[in-house]
Amino acid sequence: MADNKAIAEAVLEAVGGAGNVQYVAHCMTRLRFNLKDRSKVDADRIKKIKGVIGSQESGGQFQVIVGQNVPKVYDELCAAGGIAKQAAIQENLDAPKEKLTPKSAAKLVLDYLSGTFIPFIPVMMAAGLFRMFGQIAGPTMLNLVAADSSFVTLCNAVYNGGFYFMPIFLGYSAAKKIGLNAMMGALMGGILIAPDLLALANQPFDVYGIPTTMYSYTTTALPVVLTVPVMYLVDKLVQRFLPDVLRATFQPLFTVAITLPLSLCLLAPLGSYCSQGLVNIFMFINQYGGIPAICLVAALWEFLVMTGMHTAVNPLVMTMFTETGQLSGVLIASCFATYAAWGMALGAALRAKSGSERALNFGYFVSGFLGGVTEPVLYGLGVRYRKPFIGMIAGAVAGAIVAGVTNATVYVMWSSNILGITRFAGGEPSNLYFGILACAVALIVSAIVTFIVGYDEPEDEDEALGLE
Repeated sequence: MADNKAIAEAVLEAVGGAGNVQYVAHCMTRLRFNLKDRSKVDADRIKKIKGVIGSQESGGQFQVIVGQNVPKVYDELCAAGGIAKQAAIQENLDAPKEKLTPKSAAKLVLDYLSGTFIPFIPVMMAAGLFRMFGQIAGPTMLNLVAADSSFVTLCNAVYNGGFYFMPIFLGYSAAKKIGLNAMMGALMGGILIAPDLLALANQPFDVYGIPTTMYSYTTTALPVVLTVPVMYLVDKLVQRFLPDVLRATFQPLFTVAITLPLSLCLLAPLGSYCSQGLVNIFMFINQYGGIPAICLVAALWEFLVMTGMHTAVNPLVMTMFTETGQLSGVLIASCFATYAAWGMALGAALRAKSGSERALNFGYFVSGFLGGVTEPVLYGLGVRYRKPFIGMIAGAVAGAIVAGVTNATVYVMWSSNILGITRFAGGEPSNLYFGILACAVALIVSAIVTFIVGYDEPEDEDEALGLE
C-alpha cells in the first residue's frame, strides 16, 4: 500500500518546498502546481519517488502524476506544507500579468469551458445511465416493462431532469468558475428556459423594445456559456458605479436588467446558431471523412490526453451530444483509444518477465478498467518505453474501423471505466452489440500487438519500480 504521507513530503521537497508553491490543486490523477521559481524543481528526483508515475509541464503548471490516490496525497501535501487547499492560496499580486496574446486568450477560453463543463459531467452520466436502464428494460430491448410503465417514466424523468435544465446547471458552474455569484448564473439559465418564454419559441419578441426571435434553449449549452461572462462584466460595472448602501438590493436587479437584452437579443441566439453550426460541420466530417477520419482521431486521442489538448475537444463533444442526443463517427473515436490504452497495459503485463514489472503493468490495466484513467499506463508504460504505443495505436484504429463499418452510435454520456460499454444502449439492440464489439476489438488487438512487439524491460528490480 502506498505511503501517501511519504509521497507527499518527498514531492513537496522536490518542487522546492512549501515556500515555492503559489497554488496547488489536483485533478483525477495529478498534483497541479503553480510555482514561484520553476528552477527549484528537481524533476529527476520526482521520477524516482516511489508512488509517482512521472511529471510534466502543461498550461503553465508543473504537474506530478500520482494516480488514483492523488486526493489522499494532496491532503497529506497540504498538511505537511501548511498549504491551504484549492483557491485559498493567492498568487503574488506584484507578479507581472501574462500578456494577452492569441495563445493566452485561447488558453483562458479553454480553461473557462473546461471549468464549466467538468462539474456537469456527473449529472450527464447519472441522467444518461437512467435513460440507458429504461432503454434496456423497455420493449425495444429486453421487453421487461412497457413503454408507459412507471419505471420507464421515472428513468425518462431523471434523464430530462439532467438535460432539460442544462442551462441552469451550466449557468451555475460557469459563474462559479469565473467568480460571479453562482446563483446569478443559475438564474440566467433559468430565464433562458422559463415556460413563458419557451411558449414563444420561434416567434417575434422584444426586450425593452429591442426586437428578437425567441428560441427553445432547453438542453443547450452555448447560450448560457456565452451569457455568463458578459453577466460577470456587467455585474462588475454595476458594482463600480453603485453606492455601497444600495448594492445589496439593487446590484442583482441592475445586473439582470442589463444582461437580459444582451442575452436574449444577441448572445443566446448566437449560441444557438453556433451550436447548430458545429453540428453541421461535424456531420460533414462524419459523412465525407468516413472511417479514415475516425481512425486518425482514435490513433491520436491518447496523445492529446497526454498534452492536455483533449480538454479543447471535450466541451465540443458535450455540446454536440446536447444538441443531437447521440454521437457517432469521429466524436466517439476516443472510446476505442481508451480501451486500446488498457489493452496496452494488459499486453505488457502478459509479456513482462519480472514479477514486479508484471504487477506494475497489471495495476495500470486495473486502474483503467475499473477506475477509468489512462494517465498511469500512458506515462508509466507508454512514455517510459515508447514501443508499447505501437500496440495502443493499432488497437485504437482496429476498434475505430469496427465502429465505422457498423456505424456504432453512443446514446448515453458514459463512464470512462468498463461501464462505458453501456453508452451504446439505445437505438436498435444491435447497436449495443456493435459498440461492445468495437471496444473489445480495440482492447484485444492492442494487447496482442503490445505482447508481440514487446519492450525493453528493465533488468533491475528497483529500476522497474522506479525506485533507483
